[in-house]
This record gives sequence, structure tokens and C-alpha cells, in this order.
Amino acid sequence: MAIPFKYSLKNFKSRKLTTFITIFGIALVVFVFAAVLMMAYGIEKTLISTGLEDNVLIARKSSNGEISSIIPVDIQDVIRTLPFIAKDNNGNQIISNEPVVVINLEKSDGAVSNITVRGVSPEIQNLRPQVKLKNGNWFKFGTRELIVGSSINSRFEGAKVGDKIKFAGDFWDIVGVFEADGSGFESEFWGDALQLSDAFNRGSSASTVTLKLENAANFNSFKTAFESDIRLKEFEPKIERKFFEEQSELLSNFIRILGIFITIIFSLGATIGASITMYAAVANRTVEIGTLRALGFRRSSILIVFLFESLLISLIGGLIGLAFASFLQFYSISTLNFASFAELQFGFALTPSIAISSLIFAAAMGIIGGFFPSVRAARLKIISALRAI
Repeated sequence: MAIPFKYSLKNFKSRKLTTFITIFGIALVVFVFAAVLMMAYGIEKTLISTGLEDNVLIARKSSNGEISSIIPVDIQDVIRTLPFIAKDNNGNQIISNEPVVVINLEKSDGAVSNITVRGVSPEIQNLRPQVKLKNGNWFKFGTRELIVGSSINSRFEGAKVGDKIKFAGDFWDIVGVFEADGSGFESEFWGDALQLSDAFNRGSSASTVTLKLENAANFNSFKTAFESDIRLKEFEPKIERKFFEEQSELLSNFIRILGIFITIIFSLGATIGASITMYAAVANRTVEIGTLRALGFRRSSILIVFLFESLLISLIGGLIGLAFASFLQFYSISTLNFASFAELQFGFALTPSIAISSLIFAAAMGIIGGFFPSVRAARLKIISALRAI
């Protein structure tokens, strides 16, 4: 006989409280699970969007990030001799020698955090056109002026236009606020590269060199020319977007692993809750199960019906949890980037793959929690079940 799904749906009303509690538990677990994945992807998305496909970032091979890389001035000059570097309308190469340092700055809530300060060269606006001035003015090269990313501007003391901050033994004027399409640059200060190097007694050395290619398709040819010069053997060129993507891996993987570990612990409770709910359903409907068997329904039909109930409960909980998690996209949080040891603001990001993974996770809890109660229901003998009348 056909599987009695309508019978299964009608029985939801008979155990409203236990069903609600189970749905709530699964929704909570799925919310945490989705939030963790959204957080990890949000970090990746923020840092990946920091780079461009036609920009090449060059750093020392042994460095773990920009702050631990040093490129001396003679190497900077060698890099400028390489082919395929784009030029502006005046014939100047679009290249920026960038010292990167970390300073301490107080947040609006009184806490202190590390902030990245990036020195840039005059061609920076051609190099990174996604960076737009929000208000104020661009800093003047040759002066100790800074522009501040919108993320820092809104969350830190002394980071407003007209304020002064002190580091490296001198005061620096904040003259503007910039946006960068929500990328990691919005968590930085920018100023004149030469002034920043001088303030930290670095001479003319840079942390990294970033240049724009004439065409993004020329990267392999550029890399071949780069690697053929023995003077550059200690350095490595990467597509800027790929470089920042790799910088996100350590932090995003840490959040993903830790979050999933915690979620699995929570899921054990939700799975047990689903199992208890289904065991209670079997106990309360023993006679009904016997009647269904007497009417000709097979054991496999009973098994599938109870698994369907458990799966339906878990999917309802999963959808509710995912719906609440989707609202996290309206919020941004900040944390310490393991690669730069500096503040990084990012938003939660929901993708179709995260939504599907969350629902599969919810379904798995329902199937695991409902399997043994369903088996018990299917194995009930007709006579024993009817004797419970």
C-alpha cells in the first residue's frame, strides 16, 4: 500500500510542545553552523576583494605577510626594469613601493587594537582605482598627512578628519576618509611611502612592491621574466588578489574549524532531542502503528513515514535557523587578522553553497535522530501493538 504521509502530517498537532522544542534546538544549531561558515567566507571575501586581477604584488619569499617582508631600494629599481608594467598617460610606470607598519590605536569603547598603516607612492590612484575618497582630501606627498579607511574612521578615537594621531615620535594629520568597496583597505591608514619609511628609519626600503600589468593575461610572461633575473631569486610575484586570498586562509580556517567543532557538540543535543521526540511519537502511537500494519502497510512504509517526520522537523528547524542567520549579513564585526596582526573589519556573507550545506546538516541531524525510533516503529508486531488498546 502507499506510504501514509498524510497520516504523518496530521500527527504534528498531537505533540506540539515536543515538536516545537526539537525544531527550536535544530534551528539554533543550524543558525550557529551557518553563522560560522558566513563569518569564514566573509573574511575571505573581504581580503579577496582587496586585490585586483591585473595587479601584481611582490614580497620576500620567506615572509608570512607584508609586515615581515622587506624589499631594498636596489631591488625596487630592478623590478622597474621588467617588461609588461603598465604606464599612465604621462608615461610613468604604475607601481607603488609600499612600507607597511602596525600601530596601536584606541577604539571608541576604550579598547586598544593594532592598525595597519600603509605607505603608498604617487601612482596609487591609477594602481587601485577602487579606492575612492569619501570626504576630506587626499594627503599631500612629502607631508605627514594620512587618509583613513571608513572602517577605522567609524570605530576608533582620533580617527576623524582634522584629528592628529601620534606614532613614530611625530604627529600625523588625518585629512580624509576613503572607501574601497568593502575590502581590507578600509581597515588601514594610508600616507606617503617615503615619509612613513623615514619615520620608522627604514631608509628607502619597502615591505612590498605592487604594480599594474598592461594586461592581466601577461602575468605568466611577467613571472617568467621576473624569475629569470637572479637578483630577484629571494622574492616572489603574485596576483594581488591571490596574495590577499592566501592571507585570509589561516584566520578563516581557524574560525571554520573551531566553529564547526562547537556546532557538532551542539548538534549532538539537537539530534538527541529529535530522537526523544520520535521515540515519544512511537510510544504514543503504538496502537495506530498496529492498525496500519493490520490494514496492510508494510514495515518499510512505517519506517519511511517516521523518518519522513523526523526529516521534516529537522528541515523546518534548518530553514528557520538559516532565515535568522541571513539577517547577520546586515552586521559587520572586526577581529585580529593572523597574517597582519592588525584589525580587520568584515561582514557576514551568505552564499547558496552555505545555505545548501546548512540544510544538509539539518537533514543529517533529523535522519540520525529519527532512524532508531523509526526502526522501532517498523519492528512492532501487529498483535503486540493492538494489545496496547
